[in-house]
Amino acid sequence: MKTKKNNVVVYIMLILGAIVMIIPFVWMTIVAFTNQDITYNMTFKNVINAWSLDNFKNIFTSYNTGRYLFNSMFVAIVTTLGQILICSMSGFVFARIDFKHKDKIFLLYLATMMIPIQATIIPQYILMNKMNLINTFTALVLPGMFSAFGTFLMRQHFANIPKALEEAACLDGAGFIRVFFQVMLPLAKPGISVLAVTGFMAAWNDFLWPLLVSSDDTHTTLPLFLSQLQGRWYVNWSELMAATLISVIPILIVYLFAQRYFIEGIQNTGIK
Repeated sequence: MKTKKNNVVVYIMLILGAIVMIIPFVWMTIVAFTNQDITYNMTFKNVINAWSLDNFKNIFTSYNTGRYLFNSMFVAIVTTLGQILICSMSGFVFARIDFKHKDKIFLLYLATMMIPIQATIIPQYILMNKMNLINTFTALVLPGMFSAFGTFLMRQHFANIPKALEEAACLDGAGFIRVFFQVMLPLAKPGISVLAVTGFMAAWNDFLWPLLVSSDDTHTTLPLFLSQLQGRWYVNWSELMAATLISVIPILIVYLFAQRYFIEGIQNTGIK
């Protein structure tokens, strides 16, 4: 009986927590589909009567939202794919290939996670500037492809894969490259899913780095566009919430498609 009561309490707490988390998204959706005139005088009747798609139409007709959406999608997808490839390769090296001072190098690599991004962003900007990459998609994409967390995550997953599979492939004449792409990488789908979701979210929501390296409209991303909608003296909350809802949808889609592997990857991370 005591266990059942404890479970009921836990479920109630989880439900309350879920409600608290959902309320801002519900409010954002309601404001996105209503007129600006009733933003500060919302009643159930006003919301029903003012329900329309005008805010979304204005977002795409009055601003270059389609271009911003394409820029964010391109940067997020390319960054995520590059991060998966680079972190998977480096994680495979640290997990499976023996070389001198491997553990020390890996610890030094992990130590970079303790350095705040604000401490490295200026050197990165100077480097991009000297390479004449400012206001290019290369500058937006390149730094995000390298991730100490991603390398650690993939190393843990590769370390959990039985060595017998790798040894069997080596007996068949496979080298490190073939073992990596044909044996290890397909077995690391949960880890790749976690890395894909976290990498996509980080690249999609990134604001500070695009703000520094892109100063023209051609390379503006959605987070920069959302900041432009917030005027100093006046904010059209309906249009802002509509644009915010547009920016949230891709992340939800990515998570829903990778949910099963994502949860499995989180559970298996660190288990050895």
